[in-house]
Amino acid sequence: MTVPSHAVSTHGLRLKAGSHALRSTVELLSSMRFSISLLTVICIASVIGTVLKQQEPIGNYVNQFGPFWAQVFGAVSLYTVYSAWWFMLILAFLVISTSLCISRNTPKILADLNQLKENIREQSLKAFGHRAEAALAEGPEAAARRIGQTLVQGGWKVKLQQRSTSGGEGWMVAAKAGAANKLGYIAAHSAIVLVCVGGLLDGDLIVRAQMWFNNKAVYAGGGLIADVPVQHRLSERNPTFRANLLVAEGTQSSTAILNQPGGVLLQDLPFAVELKKFIVEYYSTGMPKLFASEIVIHDKETGEKIPARVEVNHPARHKDIEIYQSSFDDGGSSVTLKAVPLATGSQVASKAFEIQGTIGGSSSLTNGAEKMTLEYTALRVINVENFGGSGSMGATSGADVRKVDLRQALDARLGAANKTREKKELRNVGPSVTYKLRDASGQAREFHNYMLPVKMDTAEFSPALFLLGVRETPAEPFQYLRIPADEQGSMEGFLRLRRALADPAQRDKAVQRYVRQAIATDRPDLAEQLSASASRALALFAGPDQPAGGAQARPLAGLQAISDFMETNVPEDERNRAGEVLVRILNGVLFELAQLTREQNGLPPLPRDEKTQAFMAQAVLSLSDAHHYPAPMAFELKDFTQLQASVFQVARTPGKNIVYLGCALLILGIFAMLYVRERRLWVWLAPAGEGADSAEPGTGLEKRPESGAGSQATMAMSTNRQTMDGGKEFEMLKTKLLQVPR
Repeated sequence: MTVPSHAVSTHGLRLKAGSHALRSTVELLSSMRFSISLLTVICIASVIGTVLKQQEPIGNYVNQFGPFWAQVFGAVSLYTVYSAWWFMLILAFLVISTSLCISRNTPKILADLNQLKENIREQSLKAFGHRAEAALAEGPEAAARRIGQTLVQGGWKVKLQQRSTSGGEGWMVAAKAGAANKLGYIAAHSAIVLVCVGGLLDGDLIVRAQMWFNNKAVYAGGGLIADVPVQHRLSERNPTFRANLLVAEGTQSSTAILNQPGGVLLQDLPFAVELKKFIVEYYSTGMPKLFASEIVIHDKETGEKIPARVEVNHPARHKDIEIYQSSFDDGGSSVTLKAVPLATGSQVASKAFEIQGTIGGSSSLTNGAEKMTLEYTALRVINVENFGGSGSMGATSGADVRKVDLRQALDARLGAANKTREKKELRNVGPSVTYKLRDASGQAREFHNYMLPVKMDTAEFSPALFLLGVRETPAEPFQYLRIPADEQGSMEGFLRLRRALADPAQRDKAVQRYVRQAIATDRPDLAEQLSASASRALALFAGPDQPAGGAQARPLAGLQAISDFMETNVPEDERNRAGEVLVRILNGVLFELAQLTREQNGLPPLPRDEKTQAFMAQAVLSLSDAHHYPAPMAFELKDFTQLQASVFQVARTPGKNIVYLGCALLILGIFAMLYVRERRLWVWLAPAGEGADSAEPGTGLEKRPESGAGSQATMAMSTNRQTMDGGKEFEMLKTKLLQVPR
């Protein structure tokens, strides 16, 4: 707390009556040291509430801090700092403590405003830092009135006092300026009280009071909003609340949701909000540039329909309730997904199928005896990714670390604010869908699949890739299986090859085709050896029909299976040469397998060119990685109908105007305390000849020769802060009032 110039004690009110405990409590509550301690705790709590995301799902905190600390932090309400009971209690004590501080110091400050301290002794003026003496030609009374009039014209508050002295009648001129400095103390501390009171009114205190005294309880169940019992609903007359309202396009809602620890409370509104149209515009980076809602407010009491537009920082208002544009979400878009079989061995499905769902809903699936639930999580129609430099989807930078180009380094860091050290190549890669596959035990993995193939490499013949992302927990990044698109821009070419790879008969046909082209007919011994090697390599790459250890075990297939086989069966000094031969055989057999599948489906054979070579190289990698895909199928987004929803924040905030008033007072108070200096000035005017020996020789202020009507002046000034401006002002006043040249 700011200490006024007349009071330096940090003690509070000292009662003269009452018990020792009562007197100690009042003294502590009204002391500045207690208020400063409360402000410190509030500042620390506010920092925690700013750094730590508030009101997130408990699973996010468990992933971030671990089960133990997540439970500890939850027990002390760090996830809801601003509505925690201890935060509200501290605010309440701060209001009481600051109010007592104000009540203790305000009477002294107000009394001091009218005190010019004209009774100060003339000898005391010589002890001030700013002092001067001079002989004036005027008499004491005339000089006093002239000096007083000059000070009044300069904005000073002046009082004249006549005194009797041994040499005649003397006059004391007492003046004061800058009284607003102490009023700033009252304004600043009153502002703290007002801001805290406004915070208490607009916080959860009123809602918690209704839960305590009106038998309201948090709702932790599910189902339709209309079916929620009345004990979980707050009245339309609720004096203060801040809740969220989600409205999909073409629908209306009149019930908002207040998030509470352990569940929610429902807030009934005196009107319904209908969302006619949601508007969103994007920057080139994919970030929203503008989102707004065209709404119609349906008043329940009058039936009036009021059209309005809500934008960020431009709310609508009806019946003392502000409607803010908070964010936007999916309003229940419909999606059509195609199941893409990715299981290994005999689990490979023979037919794909399509399934339709709604974002936010779920569907039941069966994989043999295993039952799964497909949960439709999110639909994004715009995905802007960075393909330049070391962007999230770009290649790793190949900069030569030995090269130092000072000019280039400075140019990258200086200049326009939009410059960055990394090259950005932003590209919209189209829609994507996010879903979860949940097994019978409740465990789920999250998947993120792009609808369109993405050109990841700038090389001319590199294929576009379908990206199938998966992660175990929300705290992890997605890992993507990359499937090359065929000449038709679909996955079908890869899927045909994968189905054929899982069929031993198809593998045998491909091996025979490869051997016939690689070995002349007059070398049956070499053909037999090559056939055995190719069959072995292809079988290892395809993997067993059922992974060892059960369906959940890591499959022994792909390039890793071939590498493990060579480490076990080939001497170390021969592995490099044998590996090159084996991989060349594998690539050749897989190419023949791809040609075989195309013939069987009535398609022309693949040309032997660079484009086909790039496709097959990626296909081999994808076939190897597909064995590690943790689901028997992936779901490809085939079609969607987007339905957007707007998320509004509806708030009735009676404390808002109180907070605004407090902020205004805080600005005025701080300005007054920092920039307004309190100054006091005294001029003692004695008859000529009195106090002549007190003038300082050699200063130019010695007493002039006596002339019966003259006077001797002694001037002093005090200020609450010693600054250079104070010295300059005193010199100016000395020249103007005492007519002493600088």
